[in-house]
This record gives sequence, structure tokens and C-alpha cells, in this order.
Amino acid sequence: MSILKVCRLGHPVLRMQSKRVPREALASPAIQNLIDDMMETMVEYYGVGLAAPQVHHSLSIAVIECHGPRGEIPMTVLVNPEMTILDESLLEDWEGCLSIPDFRGRVPRYARLRVDALDRHGNKVEFTAEDFFARVIQHEFDHLMGKVYLDRMRDLGTLAHMAEFERYWLPREKKAGSSE
Repeated sequence: MSILKVCRLGHPVLRMQSKRVPREALASPAIQNLIDDMMETMVEYYGVGLAAPQVHHSLSIAVIECHGPRGEIPMTVLVNPEMTILDESLLEDWEGCLSIPDFRGRVPRYARLRVDALDRHGNKVEFTAEDFFARVIQHEFDHLMGKVYLDRMRDLGTLAHMAEFERYWLPREKKAGSSE
């Protein structure tokens, strides 16, 4: 396995709609190695999700995993995912992106959705995702459609460099969530 180079905002592949992966192509060593490398790259850079376009492959593949205070999401591989919104409510929360390093912004996302996809072996997967898991799926799905979280932000006034986010925004968020 290898750590892949993550492309940054401005690279054309981030603005392209990804190509669907034929089921029969999933067994190829090239696709299996790409998936393994994507998982290793996501972990190396402390991401919770990574889409193939972020590593210079315009393919409809995303990997997701999270262990921590935002929730437990086991390693999930989504090939050719499709989403159905189950709750039209929009929840706004902070997001970052490995392709837009060192920045955070508040992004509205749907609270609950259904996902239909293939796993890395070509098996159908169907599940419902809520809250943070739903947010991560929508973020990665956007990458597969040629979008980034900046495109979804309602107010670019919340866009902050990470150091300033931690200094000015994070204390405000913690205070707003406290019962004091």
C-alpha cells in the first residue's frame, strides 16, 4: 500500500463528474490497490473520508471511517453511490477537506439519507445514514460530482484558516454548546 498525493483546490479533476466503475472492473488489481491506497492515505492525513478524485482518479469511489467524539463509522467503501434524501432538514456544521487544507467552514447538509452503492467486491450495499455520517457521505458524494464544500456554504464569512478557527470560532462553539 502507498500514501497517495492529494490534489488541492484548483486541480481540474476536483471539478469533474466522476466516471462510474463497472462492477466487473472492481476485481482488478488496479482498483483494489487504489482502494487500499485511498484508505491508507485517508488515515495518514487524519481524514474521515476520501474520494478518488482527491487522489487524481476520476472514478466514483469513496472511503469513509471515523472513530471518535463525532461518532463511530467503520471503514466503508462506496462505489457508484447514490443518495436519497430522507429528511429535508438542513443542519449546518463545520467541515474541512484534505483538498482545501487548513481551512474550515460552516456547511448545511441533510440530516438523514439512504445510500445505495456497491462495496469493493461488487456487492450491493444499502443503508441509512444520519447526522455526522450523513454529512461525511454528502461531502464525499459532492467530490464525485465535481463539487467541494465551499460550493455549499451559505456564508463565506464563516470560512476560516484552521489556526483562526481554533482561536476564534471553536471557543464560541464550545461556549454555545455549554449550559452556562
